[in-house]
Amino acid sequence: MNQCRRRFLLSTGVLAVAPLLHAQSLPATPWPSRALRLVTGGAGSVTDIRARWLAARMATVLGQPVVVENNPAAGGNVGAELVARSAPDGHTLLFIHQGVAAINPHLYARVGYDALSDFAAVARFGIGMLVLVVPAASPLRTVQDLIHEARRNPKRLNFGTPGNGYPPHLAAVQFNRLAGIESTHIPYKGGGALSAALLSAEVDFAFEGLTAMLPHIQNNRLRPLAVTGTRRLDTLPNVPTLAESGVTGYEYIGWTGVAAPAATPPGIVDRLNREINHIATSEEGRAWFAKIGADAGEQTPAEFAAFMRGEYSKWGRLIREANLKAE
Repeated sequence: MNQCRRRFLLSTGVLAVAPLLHAQSLPATPWPSRALRLVTGGAGSVTDIRARWLAARMATVLGQPVVVENNPAAGGNVGAELVARSAPDGHTLLFIHQGVAAINPHLYARVGYDALSDFAAVARFGIGMLVLVVPAASPLRTVQDLIHEARRNPKRLNFGTPGNGYPPHLAAVQFNRLAGIESTHIPYKGGGALSAALLSAEVDFAFEGLTAMLPHIQNNRLRPLAVTGTRRLDTLPNVPTLAESGVTGYEYIGWTGVAAPAATPPGIVDRLNREINHIATSEEGRAWFAKIGADAGEQTPAEFAAFMRGEYSKWGRLIREANLKAE
């Protein structure tokens, strides 16, 4: 660049602004400078299992420990608010899911955060269907058995969830509506408590991610009746979809991901996105997701933000139409 042109650009501020814009996208000190917190739902839940799998690999690539912190209170609202109010320095992250991002804001009178403005979308991490299961000793062997029993004795059957507002709750609500049945909701404090209730036949049925249910299915302690997607799972090829089982139009896809406080520097968000997507799409990552009946679901931060806005609108409409409120 000749000196005359350089003096002109400096006088107009063009050259001066570019370095400032670049600097604003980067943290003031090297990142990460200490352990990271990854806040998630209850122990033993799908979010917890996925978060721990991811955290172990993030620690390796970032060179700092990544500590998973369980906070399932109020459907994950308490943990989400904690992250939203945390310093936006990239050291406190939320392992986000449909409940926190798209369901709870419409279900609860107050959630303690704004799902559309209090978080920076970092990366989607896992997208896939749920599985409808019953205890192994249950006399219900098919979806139609469940529907016939529920119609014969309205509200006698109960379904468990990892918490009010969690994705399995809405999956069951959608099932009740499309199947034309009534059943009673029993919310638990996390996926571990739900699994225990299923294994002891404390609840009649539940929808949950294959991540948490597969070991119990393989050990013949739970019986899968159907999956919530539009195709069968390679992991459970003999288990039909709900649509195949007579619940016309049923589809439910769940997802998880990582978010940060809204003002987190773009440089940190982009670095996290690259590392998480690399982990998810590695040979190990794709094999792990395939085993649990999910896809990596990688997206850029902008794509993930747009996806969450769409989910917010979609589930808001369903909740209003069903006139659902937090229990």
